[in-house]
This record gives sequence, structure tokens and C-alpha cells, in this order.
Amino acid sequence: MDHDHLFKELIAAFFREFIELFFPDVAALIDWDAGIVFLDKEIFTDISLGEKHELDLVAKVKIQGDEAFILIHTEPQSTAQSFFPERFYKYFMLLTIKYHLPVFPIALFSYDAPKRPEPTHYEVRCLGMTVSRFDYKVIQLNRIPWRRFLNQANPVASALMAKMKMTQQERPRVKLECLRMLATLKLDPARSRLIGVFADSYLKLTGAEMKAFERDFAGLEPAEREATMELMTSWERSGMEKGLEQGLEQGLEKGLLEGERRSLIRTGSRRFGAPDQTIQARLEAISTSDELGRLLDRLFDVESWNDLLA
Repeated sequence: MDHDHLFKELIAAFFREFIELFFPDVAALIDWDAGIVFLDKEIFTDISLGEKHELDLVAKVKIQGDEAFILIHTEPQSTAQSFFPERFYKYFMLLTIKYHLPVFPIALFSYDAPKRPEPTHYEVRCLGMTVSRFDYKVIQLNRIPWRRFLNQANPVASALMAKMKMTQQERPRVKLECLRMLATLKLDPARSRLIGVFADSYLKLTGAEMKAFERDFAGLEPAEREATMELMTSWERSGMEKGLEQGLEQGLEKGLLEGERRSLIRTGSRRFGAPDQTIQARLEAISTSDELGRLLDRLFDVESWNDLLA
């Protein structure tokens, strides 16, 4: 699974909600009515490591009561890397030099281990003197208790709880709370499915955990149970109604495929406009997750739907 890509999809779809959840003071300064512009993917070559890195979650937003704009760079990180602070500093310099705009940097760490606190700054030193200091915001999910966001009416909270700090015994309950919270938000089907796919990707329950999930589900109030059931994906409903592992796996594969297709259409529509009937039919005809993944990877390298599907 491309974990970083999945997180980028989530944040791009719910960018305002993401900032409001973790940085409410910053969110209050942004003129959301002016819109959010996601910049085209940046390619950064790290000569020292001989690697190329992509920066494709950089948002340009306007400050309230001012003509000034800033960039918000969010860097999802699914693996722990000792050299991350230096690399993040280089990204910051790249964006500053190219766009001449202030940059608000956010590092989002989603790995399960280690649980030690990540650094929040990087220093450049020479002859005992700090020549430059780069501070950035850190969201380290494995150190955030999931219950802290239990009553937040925020779709990002309902998704990211699946990667927050929890015990093994709490996994079924966390998954149920993700879906229950989502049911109260009444999002459109595509955005609801995106969060559902996210929760299923990171909270795949064992047979024993599924039984605990069903017990907790049965304990919900009737209205909550009905609303949550409507949002549950086809493979979950199949598992609860039939209890067949084969049906669960087949439903999961179908649900993930549909979730990837809708992610492609949603993100592509932001770049090229809504697809016409011909393009829509070609997208619906794609039957493998690998092909959809390749199209998602190419999405920011082309200029139209036709170019993407060529």
C-alpha cells in the first residue's frame, strides 16, 4: 500500500477540516472563501542521497483581510527516518526560493513505531554558531490518544483515529467510533467512501475482533445503528450478515477498487474539470487496482483527461 499517497488523498479532500482540527488558530486566519489552490507537483533531487522526492501537497491560501498569500506544505511520512528534518528543511528552502511566499510546514508522521517524539526543528551550525534554524509543526499520530478526538465533528478526525494511539483490545471499538462519527457528518457518498476505505485500510479486523465489533455495534442506539449501517462498506455488511471470510475478502477488493476510482475522479476533476460521458465510461471500465494506481501516480504529470488515459 502507498501509505503516503493515501494520506495525501485524505488531506487534499478535507484540507480545511485538517487545518481546523490540528491548527485552529491558523485556520481562523485563512480566508477560506478565497479558495484553496494546490500547486503542481514539485520534484526535488537530493544530490547527497541520489534520490528524487516529490512535493505534491502544497496548498496556496489567502490570509483574511489582506492580499497576502502563504503556502502550507504538509509532508506525510509513513516511515521513521533520522535524516527527515534535514530533508524537510531542503523542501522548505526549495519552496521559498521558487515562490517567494511564506511557508507553513507540517510533518505528519503515521508510522506505528517508534513512539519516541520526533524532532520539531532542524539547525544548520558552523563553528559553534547556529547559522539557521528551521522550526516546523509535527503531528505524530502514534502519540495522540484516539479518545482525544472522539467527539470532534470533523471527518479528518474520524479517519485519523484509525492510526492514533490505541491498545490492541481497543481496535474494534476505534473502528466502530470512526464509522459512527462519520454517520453524524452526513457527507456525500464519495467523501464518505474515502474515509471508509481509509479506516478499513488501517483497521483490518481479525475474526475475533470482528465479533467484538459486532457486539459493540449491537449496543448502539437504534438510530445510530441504522445511520452507521448505511455508511458501512459492502464487505463489512457482507461479513456481518453472512460471517463468511470469502465474501468479506471479495467485498473488500471490490470496495477498495471503487474507492480508488472515486479518488481518481475527484482529484482529476479538481485539475481538469468533471469528466464527460466518454471519459467517465472509460474510467468505469477499469477493472484493476494496479491500473487505477498508475493513473493516480500520473495525474499531476498530464494536462487533461485524454492525456491521462492515452
